Amino acid sequence: MRNQIGPVLALILLLLAGHPALGQDSTPSPAAAGSPQNTNIVDDPSELSKFRESCGSFNFKEVGGCAELLFTGHPIHIATGNLAPQNGFGAGLAYVGFVRPSENWRPSWNADAVATPNGSWRAGMYFKLVHTPSGSIIVHHGKPKIKSNLTELPEHTLVNVVAQATSLNKIAYFGLGPTTTRADRSYFGMREIITGVNIVKPVFSRWNASLLGEANGRFVDIRPSNSNASPTIGVLYDEATAPGLSTQPGFLQLGEGFRVRPIFWKDLVHLNYTASYQQFVSPGNTHYDFQRFNLDLAHDFAIYRSTTRFYVPRDGNGPDECAIDRASGFPGCSLSKIEQVQNCEKQNGKESAPCRAIARDLQGSLSFRFFLSTSFTQSGNVVPFYFQPTLGGGDINGNTTLASYQDYRFRAPNVMLLRQSFEHSLWGPFGFALSADEGKVALNGGDFGSNPWIRSYSTGLTLRAGGFPQVFLLFSWGGNEGTHTIANVNTSLLGGASRPSLF
Repeated sequence: MRNQIGPVLALILLLLAGHPALGQDSTPSPAAAGSPQNTNIVDDPSELSKFRESCGSFNFKEVGGCAELLFTGHPIHIATGNLAPQNGFGAGLAYVGFVRPSENWRPSWNADAVATPNGSWRAGMYFKLVHTPSGSIIVHHGKPKIKSNLTELPEHTLVNVVAQATSLNKIAYFGLGPTTTRADRSYFGMREIITGVNIVKPVFSRWNASLLGEANGRFVDIRPSNSNASPTIGVLYDEATAPGLSTQPGFLQLGEGFRVRPIFWKDLVHLNYTASYQQFVSPGNTHYDFQRFNLDLAHDFAIYRSTTRFYVPRDGNGPDECAIDRASGFPGCSLSKIEQVQNCEKQNGKESAPCRAIARDLQGSLSFRFFLSTSFTQSGNVVPFYFQPTLGGGDINGNTTLASYQDYRFRAPNVMLLRQSFEHSLWGPFGFALSADEGKVALNGGDFGSNPWIRSYSTGLTLRAGGFPQVFLLFSWGGNEGTHTIANVNTSLLGGASRPSLF
């Protein structure tokens, strides 16, 4: 079992107990949306006043509203989520701050820190600049054309500045390639500091197409991990069998990419295609320089046109935000003039941008995904093992693939994954999931054709409750190494941006 299920189940009960929004999926009321009707309402938006209102009594019916404030409120809320597999369930605090907007830019920032019982931790700050130019006013005659499913938001130009440090005390290493065995398992600890900037630039709004760019500094430190069922990495491996074990220089990591997210057939088909090319350059040791190409092709098919949601991370939010559309201002607030934005914020408080309500609408989707990551090196160079992707259980970012296998089970510079999945609502925010994975790993890209497919199947329950972090409980089987039960809480709020990858 990857992590303790107890904390996950406790969080589920706390989030849902007596939640007043359960079964609701409606537009915020005028008072909440900032419509002109509430211009004379005097409201104290302070965190203390909201806490007294939602959590001041011991009424069981208000537990859910209190949990919503505690886990998604502004400016401070409780931060939760699993760190990398084997490192436990983390908890801490998050702060969401907003900076005075200009005519064309809306800045915001998130900061959070969490720690787990085994001593692992993550701390970071994430600054966003979302471009929101004033648009021309267009008058339409007749009934407006409003999309029934607002799951995809318009792309905006944005700049994201990141500073994040992660320390993990227990990461499994089985060696490299597809022929490793469970007896090859060892453990290591790792600290990684990431500082950098990435940019999203829309280029073709009809297809939701954007250019992507990034420049990051990555600083890794590998350390022993003792007191585990298997030995620390230095006992079984050396520089030849674990490249990068002897020394970890700093890296400048650059990246360029292209992303397209078109929607077809009146919200029934959503595509999410991303292609990126990355360069890892170590000024202090060019022996570890390499390049990597990533291709991620996701296809989502809604079973119910008007109610099914697709939960794509929102670039304009930070990982600790779940606002429906922070970039477009608060509901009922026009962005045509900066004075209007400021007046609307004064009426409602900066916290008024809402997360999605918990829904009981019938929802269901089928998804197909193809993922490829392949690396290139010059003669004599190697890819450090800590920057190589993994398949099996969960990877260092917490993504689950070939889940019946142990975490980090297959590691190589080149990986390929096919996934078919089905998810359907059961009751309220609870859902049922079923998936099948086929994957390959290869030491050289040309070995994909001859290396065998590795298969795994999973089923279980999911929880997507408003803006709370996504929770899933899965039972996986189908490989030749037994079964695996996984309980996981996402590290970002539902509707928040994803965190930077650790590899």
